[in-house]
Order: sequence, then C-alpha cells, then structure tokens
Amino acid sequence: MYPVYERPPYFIYTDPEKADAIAIHQYLSQDSYWAEKIPLETVEKSLQNSLCFSVYANEKQIGLARVITDKATFAYLCDVYILEAFRGKGLSKWLMECVQSHPDIQGIRRFMLATKDAHGLYEQFGFKLSEAGRLMEIVNREVYN
Repeated sequence: MYPVYERPPYFIYTDPEKADAIAIHQYLSQDSYWAEKIPLETVEKSLQNSLCFSVYANEKQIGLARVITDKATFAYLCDVYILEAFRGKGLSKWLMECVQSHPDIQGIRRFMLATKDAHGLYEQFGFKLSEAGRLMEIVNREVYN
C-alpha cells in the first residue's frame, strides 16, 4: 500500500507506477540545472529504484521529489521540482511535509540533499549546510553528453 496525500485539486502519489517518466524526463532534461540532457532510460531506472512523490493536478504530473534510501539509516533527496505554472501555491512546502512524514523516512540517521538555489525552503524543514570538509564526492558533469 502506497500513501496518497490529498489537497484537492492536488494529489501526491507514492506509487512508483504513478510517476510519469516522460513528463519527469521532459522537466529534468530541459528545465533543470542538475540533470540537463539526462536520457529517458536513466530517468526510468531512477524512478524504479527510488521512493517517488509524484505531484499531480488534474491528472497531470506537475512536480516530483525523489528519495534514494535504505529505509533504515540514510536518505538522499533529489529531483525536487514544481512546474513554474504551479509555483507560489505552497506545493513545495506541502511536498516536503509529505516526504518527511512518509513511513519509510522515519528514524533515518542522515538525510541529505544538494541544492544551488533552494536553501530557504529546505532550512524550513531542518536541513542545514554540512560541516565543511567532511563530505566527499565524485561528480561527472559530462555523463549525459
């Protein structure tokens, strides 16, 4: 059973079958700064292997939050967006509330994300900048080229 969150006319579905991979791919590959040119096959694989929060209005996907997690100790929030036409309605905050209340996220020791421009939103939900020098990463910015 997958939780469904309702705030008519908006719904957030956590059933992975409700994630519209084509709509998500269109946003990520064309409008996001973090996944430009991502292949559809990569989006589909990422959705199949993540906890997805698909935001819908009038049976159309208008947003997403994707959580990569072991459901016990670690979670990583990514691919968060609301289409521009639907911004300013409190949907991002509601989406974050739904993410943080999901049963599979409870008791997580470390919940991480990366953002270039939405620090204010995530700070409202307890996220803080990490301690400098502790986190390490490998980034391949050319992977989709």
